[in-house]
This record gives sequence, C-alpha cells and structure tokens, in this order.
Amino acid sequence: MAGTGGPANDAAAADGAATEDVRLAVYRHFAETGDAPSPADLATRTGWSAAVVRAALERLHDRRDLVLDPGDRVRVVLAHPFASVPLGFSVMGARTLWWGGCAWDSFAIPHLLDAEPEVLVATRCPACAAPHAWSVDRKAPPDGDQVAHFLTPTARIWDDVVHACSHQRLFCSTHCVDAWLAATGRPRGYVLDLPTLWRLARGWYVGRMDRGYVRREPVAAAAYFAEVGLRGPFWGLPA
Repeated sequence: MAGTGGPANDAAAADGAATEDVRLAVYRHFAETGDAPSPADLATRTGWSAAVVRAALERLHDRRDLVLDPGDRVRVVLAHPFASVPLGFSVMGARTLWWGGCAWDSFAIPHLLDAEPEVLVATRCPACAAPHAWSVDRKAPPDGDQVAHFLTPTARIWDDVVHACSHQRLFCSTHCVDAWLAATGRPRGYVLDLPTLWRLARGWYVGRMDRGYVRREPVAAAAYFAEVGLRGPFWGLPA
C-alpha cells in the first residue's frame, strides 16, 4: 500500500505549521505590545521567511482568524479581540494599552489574557459624546446602567467585519440609542445590558492564545449565544 507522505503532503504540513506559528505570533505580539506586528516582527518571532509569513497571513485572513487591510495585505487590522485602528474603545491594562475592537472585544480582553485579569475600558456615547469607563474583570459584570447596541446581525458580520465591529458600541441608555438611530437613519439592531455583554465576552475567545485553536462553527456559536442569555434571529436563534 502506498504511503501518505511525499512532497505535497510535506508542503501542506509545513504550510499548516507556519500558519499556526504566525497566528500565535500575531496574537502574542498584540497581547504584549498593543499593536499589530509587521511581517518582519512575525519573521523574527517565528523563524519563517517573509514570503512564508505573507502567505500565512493570507490564509489566516481567508479563514477569518484575522483581518488584513484591503489596501495593505500585510497589515493586520483586527485579530479579535485586538485592533490596530481606533474603533471607539481603549482598553488599559497594568502593562499595555490596546484599541478595543468593539464593546464585545473590549470586555473580552481580561478574560483572554492571564496576565491582565482587570482592565479599564473607556469610550464615549455615540449619541451624546458623554465619556464612560468601567473596570472590567473576570469576577463579575461591572456596575452601570449603560447599554450596548449591536447594529449588524451575526449572520452578516463578515460581510464587512470592520464596519460591524465599529458599530458594536456602548451608550448612556436606550434613550441615547434611540436618539442615535434617529439621527443616523440606521435600523435598530440588538440592545444588551452590561451583565449580558460581560457574559457574552467572558468565554467567547477561550483558547485563542493556545496552539490548535479553532473558531466556533455557526451551530456551536448559536449554542453559546443561547447559553449567555441572547435570543432571536439577530443571533441566529428562535425568538
């Protein structure tokens, strides 16, 4: 019986190893520095050549492990929950300052990073520009009457993921949500209180910093959404 080895399989194995090495290097660089790594940073961290790094970044973009700038295909814009561009949130840890990709991602960072069990999440209400800040940790949701509004249903997030993330925002109240929707002419999405947002963020990225992490498939994602208390077609769930 013929073996399963050979040059093609060896190349595929090397591609898989390089892709996972680069994925981990991207996340570790963001975690440590708060900024996106350059291809040179990734080559240094992984030992792979610049060409291999670029190919790995494309594969990671295609499978939605990160988001590349459409005009600069080696610049990482998003590696959830991290962002390299301002999308409305800053997240300050004991050692590092990050751009939060959205309300969901900003609340997720302390749950993902072992070395940062508590962070300060800051933003402004999109309707009235009032500043808000919360100490977010792993123990319990932060206090506050503010609400999150997510504009884009989960089934359409990846149609334009940067747009979707930039419209997962925190508002003073439902009154401010209504005022912002009226002023912008946008349709109502989904409103979450802070405890629900915290539960959503708590376990969503578990394992993402580990080798072999695999993104949730839609069925598993729907089960997770239901578990944290979300309902309705916005989340791909029954009403």
